[in-house]
Amino acid sequence: METKITKSVTNYSDFEDIRPYHQSEFAEAWKRITTEPTFFAALKYLFPEEENKKIVAELNQINSTKEFQLRVMHHAIRNIIKQSSAGLTCSGFENIDAQKSYLYISNHRDIFLDSGILQILLVEHEHDTTEITFGSNLMINQFITDVGKANKMFTVYRGGTRRELYENSLRLSNYIRHTITEKKQSAWIAQRNGRTKNGADETQVGLLKMLASSGTTNFENTFHELNIIPVSISYEFEPCDAFKVHENYVSQTTPYVKSPGEDLQSILAGVTQPKGRIHLALGKPINNSLREIADSQDNFKTLTQTIDTEIFNNYKLFPANYIAFDLLNSNNSHNSNYSEIEKDFFVNYMNKKLATLQGEKEILRKLFLELYANPVKSANK
Repeated sequence: METKITKSVTNYSDFEDIRPYHQSEFAEAWKRITTEPTFFAALKYLFPEEENKKIVAELNQINSTKEFQLRVMHHAIRNIIKQSSAGLTCSGFENIDAQKSYLYISNHRDIFLDSGILQILLVEHEHDTTEITFGSNLMINQFITDVGKANKMFTVYRGGTRRELYENSLRLSNYIRHTITEKKQSAWIAQRNGRTKNGADETQVGLLKMLASSGTTNFENTFHELNIIPVSISYEFEPCDAFKVHENYVSQTTPYVKSPGEDLQSILAGVTQPKGRIHLALGKPINNSLREIADSQDNFKTLTQTIDTEIFNNYKLFPANYIAFDLLNSNNSHNSNYSEIEKDFFVNYMNKKLATLQGEKEILRKLFLELYANPVKSANK
């Protein structure tokens, strides 16, 4: 059933406090970044000594976002992958055209690396990087704000009154559409607010309705303009798994309230924690299915399911996922996908993580197993 979309009026001045820095603003931001001790502490961690000296020597030559991304961020993310993973693989890049702009809608497992890994892979496949959503809750100081906005990040405001939430949502929708259709620049956004805490990667219908609020005349044209590509990122060992289990455990009895600095702690843990193997996959363009989706009885629900199916089908399942599924269900139905050595390793890994958490052990164990098992369940939907 076709849904009519009412065209919103775009006032580009509304984007001033959410957009990334313009090129004319980069020099001042870069000056602030490179006089901040935190920046040099990060460089020291991210780069081997000789490479660090080279980067420091080149800092004054960097005068654009593109140079910042290629000379610093690209190498930094590659070093994070080298130091904290067993390697990165990818698939699906034949699904995109370097001459087109896309909205990449991704499952969300790590605050920093999900979008960061996509950026380096785009560059390595000869595509431009994307603009990236940047939660206002992460903009805790001028340094982080500068690094984000100098790295093509645009702000997503969290919280506020019902009216403020609506206005910020509409402005965000307008900005994303403006970025893709007028700036001809791709953008990355997570499929939901916040990281997936239980391993069930499900797109929020509200996200799609937000994107539609800046649309043109009908459902099909509104989403066709955005060129949606579903993205699946899979980590063999979930970044911040113990943190996520703790949050889920607390949330069972009371609303979870983040402690001061918790988001920054999660970013640092996600960067440093061993992640095993990583795989990022691009799904097929949703435009190929939009006519059929638009004609369905509940087109938003059908669009959500289509995106989720692409994410589920392209998610790379590792032995840990199958082991967790079998342990959770007290059987060996997937034991052809793992060895006893891998099972023993995962059980020891899980027990070490659970030992760091306070609470009822059986419930914590169940939540930990669900985090790893749910991708198997999703793949079988």
